[in-house]
This record gives sequence, C-alpha cells and structure tokens, in this order.
Amino acid sequence: MFTNSINCLHKVGQGTALLGVVLPLLLIGVLKFTLTEVEALKPVINGTPWLTWLTWLYAVFGFEGASYFLGVIEIITATLLVMSVWSARAGIMGGAMGAMTFLVTVSTLLVLPIGEDKEGGLPFLNFLGQFLIKDVALLGISILVLANCLARLRAHS
Repeated sequence: MFTNSINCLHKVGQGTALLGVVLPLLLIGVLKFTLTEVEALKPVINGTPWLTWLTWLYAVFGFEGASYFLGVIEIITATLLVMSVWSARAGIMGGAMGAMTFLVTVSTLLVLPIGEDKEGGLPFLNFLGQFLIKDVALLGISILVLANCLARLRAHS
C-alpha cells in the first residue's frame, strides 16, 4: 500500500516537473511571434555581444526572424518533451534541446545585469534576474528527461 502511494507520488512529481518545463516553453515560444517579445529580446541578446553566442541570431535572421527562430525551437522542444511520455527517442531529442536552450539562458546570468541596484546588487535579483533564475531548474528537469529517456531506450535494446 505504502509503495503504491510512493509510486503514485513519484508519477505526479514527474508529470508536474514535465509540465513545468513544457508550459513555459510553449507559452513563451508562442509569445516569440509578437512584437512585444521581439522588443523584449533586444536587451537580452544585445547584452551578450562579447560572447557572441546570441548576437549571431540578429546577423543571420534580423530582429523578428531571431525571435521567430527561437519561438520555433521552443515549441518543437515542448512538443518533443510531451512526446517523451510515449517515445524515448522524442524524449532524448526534447531533453537535449531543452538542456541546450536552458544552458544558453542560464549562461546569460553570468553577463547580464541581474542584480537589483536599489538593494545593493546581488544576491538581490532585478526583474531580469528573477525571470532567468528559474531556468536553472528547467535545465535540471531537461537533463533528467534526457537521462530517463536514454535509460529507457537502452533498456529496450
């Protein structure tokens, strides 16, 4: 009886964690097709010029195209993560894409101004820092999906 409760709780936790990654990817991915998000991305992408891991998007796609490109990646990633429930291969792709996406966004924490100046800076986060810090957890969940799906695929071969 207790084992069943633990298994049920584990499944609820897994489902909630997966939903916690999929919803932001879908909702923010769709938002990438709006002028609001095109404008909101400019200080984030332009805030990383010396590292060039994001600024190339503007050179290749322009402002709107870069936002649309990121939106497509986020929506595809979310879709693959949902499919991971049924397909280990989809989960491997989705987990890897999610991990790469969130690794990039987490890396911007190192170069963007995320400290709240009015409170003396770090560890107090400004709005951008508050928005980006959650991606550490989303990175971890994406890695867990990737690892789980790799194990499932290996067990079936």
